[in-house]
Amino acid sequence: MAVDSLRSGDAEDSGGPGGAEYGSGIPRPTGLLDVLSVAAVALDVQGRIVFWTPQAEELFGYTSEEALRRNAARLLVQPEHLKSAVKVFTDVLETGHSWAGTFPVRHKDGSSRLMEFRTMRLLDDLGDTYALGIVADHTLLQRLETDLALCERLISQSPIGLALLDPDLRYLLVNPALERIDGVPAEEHIGRHLRETLPLPDIDTVESALHQVLTTGTPLLDQYHVGRTPADPEHEHAWSLSFYRLEDPGGRVLGAAASVVDVTERHRAAAEADRARRRLALIADASARVGTSLEVERTAHELAAIATPVLADVVAVDVLDAALALRRSRRPDNGSELFRALALKAAQPTVALRAADTPGDLASYEGDRLVTLCVHTARPVLVPRVGKQDLPRIARSPEAGALLEEAGVHSYLAVPLIAHGEVLGALDLKRTRNPLPFDEDDVVLATELAGRAAVAIDNARWFQSVRNTALTLQRSLLPDHPPEHTGLELASRYEPAQATSEVGGDWYDVIPLSQDRTALVVGDVMGNGIDAAATMGRLRTATCAYADLELPPDAVLRHLDRITCDLEHYIVTCLYAVYDPHTRSCEIANAGHMPPALVHTDRPPALLELPPAAPLGVGGISFGTTTITLDPGDLLVLYTDGLVETRRHPIDDRLDVLLGFLDEPHRPLEETCDLLLHGLRHPDDHDDVALLVARAL
Repeated sequence: MAVDSLRSGDAEDSGGPGGAEYGSGIPRPTGLLDVLSVAAVALDVQGRIVFWTPQAEELFGYTSEEALRRNAARLLVQPEHLKSAVKVFTDVLETGHSWAGTFPVRHKDGSSRLMEFRTMRLLDDLGDTYALGIVADHTLLQRLETDLALCERLISQSPIGLALLDPDLRYLLVNPALERIDGVPAEEHIGRHLRETLPLPDIDTVESALHQVLTTGTPLLDQYHVGRTPADPEHEHAWSLSFYRLEDPGGRVLGAAASVVDVTERHRAAAEADRARRRLALIADASARVGTSLEVERTAHELAAIATPVLADVVAVDVLDAALALRRSRRPDNGSELFRALALKAAQPTVALRAADTPGDLASYEGDRLVTLCVHTARPVLVPRVGKQDLPRIARSPEAGALLEEAGVHSYLAVPLIAHGEVLGALDLKRTRNPLPFDEDDVVLATELAGRAAVAIDNARWFQSVRNTALTLQRSLLPDHPPEHTGLELASRYEPAQATSEVGGDWYDVIPLSQDRTALVVGDVMGNGIDAAATMGRLRTATCAYADLELPPDAVLRHLDRITCDLEHYIVTCLYAVYDPHTRSCEIANAGHMPPALVHTDRPPALLELPPAAPLGVGGISFGTTTITLDPGDLLVLYTDGLVETRRHPIDDRLDVLLGFLDEPHRPLEETCDLLLHGLRHPDDHDDVALLVARAL
């Protein structure tokens, strides 16, 4: 078939501009067709490809050699779409009606791509029939369609002033928003320069930058400028100007686009908005950095650090001594208060630090001092501008007042630390370098920071108090024993749980018996709290009573088992041993407890293999007694599971570590206890530990 002999069978020839050369007055092509990459494909009546343009190769991936004379359906259509494609092809050839629509086409790489078709029937000069398809990528067409609609709406409806400028910076087009901004009608813009409608003081700089945009193509974005317009010559306005170079698809520079945004209100609000952002960031930072531990002093230091220098140049945190001691007292209307300084922080070295109380010190402040007034009223005390008459009510002494004056303290704020309705102390703030005085916004921010820190301080003081009480109670239930019994050297330790303030149920005991014998006991009541400690105390008392009856170890455990069964669902592990220095024999009975470690002077340390038995409290269990010999210098190490059990390691590995620390039997017993605790314990351990080490003499 001759390509130039094809003609449309159903459409009139629309004609064209012919082959005019450039320079004859004909406008240059826009290049839009190149952007669209429109392809043409022709099929004969058998569906074979007889015409294939270079653009078709770009769209479908096949060269003309690969496509011509191939069946189009087999080459370009997925099997599931074959029936629809044949129907369209048949309808076009039989009816002569054109078809337009989208259809998925198989690319050479195997992917399926959606194309937009314009298909029509063609006849050549011999009367043969062909199907011609004009094809373009559907996604590209859809995007261009959207872009055109967007451009039209953007120009006409955008609240941003928009203008198109030619390369000489004369207006070609403006939108209604720009009319409102500069007060010049749209038609009066056309042909005029930018400087004629926006008489900016730095217009020469703006135009120079615009020429640079046209030359380099690099946009100039969000440039703030201030000036007056013909619409409002009495007042200054601020604008954000952005410029972009415009090019046609062929790269020819058409001019520049300008966007103009009136940001006058933004300028007025910028300082306040920036200040508000800093406040929010400070509060968010305080949420993460204040109260990271249950230590009162550390929490106070965290508060002082977060407030410096964003809020104040000199920051002090003072807590009422009564609050630290958990003494609730009625706040007097006037009168002195005893404060304990917890934290002091300055943004820069300053003599004002010498005027403040050193952290850890106690200081009494009279009722007329501002910090005392703050805790008495439970309200902030603000002195925006500090004068000489204010310094005596701020400083602790006349000498301290002179130092504050020398440091340049010009604004003061005290905010109460309140948690659960109780005033704990005060956050003391001073400004020296920051020229702005404290205002009501600063009061709000300082109150928020103080409130968050006060809750953390309150939690920390109660935690420390409860923990101290728990330790006192636990240690009061444990025995005091001499370092030596007949034939034995002894050392012991009790360590509370590191990660909790609750009382534990671990205990040890050393009980002297007749004929120079000694009973060694270690046990663990499962659980924690006051109830566990009380159960431990009852079992320890019962153990001492049964030991006095000279019962063998297994019999003692049987009696303890019956007692434990009556104690409301408690399970207890216990190891009971009796050492006779005259025979050097040691009888041991075990009730579900960790195996003791035996260290001979001439052999590696090992765990004793004892008959397995259930813990106390199970009921009806028999216990056995194992007898071993302790030669002079041998060690017997009794411990509770808190020494070796962790959530991170297998118990067998931990027991091996325990034995590794016992490689030197001649080491002093006190050093051995310290070595085991420091080597095996972790700060996050949630269980207490009882440890008893005995050496045969």
